[in-house]
Amino acid sequence: MSHQIWIRLSEIRDAAALMELDALVWDKDSTPAQIVWTSREQYLQKCPPGSQLVAGIGDEICGYLGFDSPTPLPSNGHVYDLNIAIHPSYQRQGVGRKLMESIKIIAAEQGIRKLSLRVLATNPGAKAFYESCGFLEQGRLVDEFYLDGQYVDDILMWCPIVPSE
Repeated sequence: MSHQIWIRLSEIRDAAALMELDALVWDKDSTPAQIVWTSREQYLQKCPPGSQLVAGIGDEICGYLGFDSPTPLPSNGHVYDLNIAIHPSYQRQGVGRKLMESIKIIAAEQGIRKLSLRVLATNPGAKAFYESCGFLEQGRLVDEFYLDGQYVDDILMWCPIVPSE
């Protein structure tokens, strides 16, 4: 890629751009229910500043990777559940890979031992991308969703993290 990709933690000023990105990226092939934010406040409550890595080129935000513990249980605190969205104009240009590399470094520094995510079986491109980033299939919820007239499996994937010393 000829342009430098930057990565940083999300800030309150990113809310509008990230809400637009959600509206653009999440569709019937990538999520069982389209994400619709009713207000900036609702978005910020669900996705507070610092809960995502934001990727950009120049002044443009071109993707994000959200990370959070899957439950509030201390016994589950070693896991980050991920979601990632890349603007269609910036897909296949290294943005997603740079976000994945960055979250692995942050997770290792924070003592996180496992990254997990979910992907619909109807999204083989995303599954292949995750596999290329070191994710493995850990399970499959068969016929979990009924989308567009067909039953669709929800694939559970994970990536082990070796904590920094």
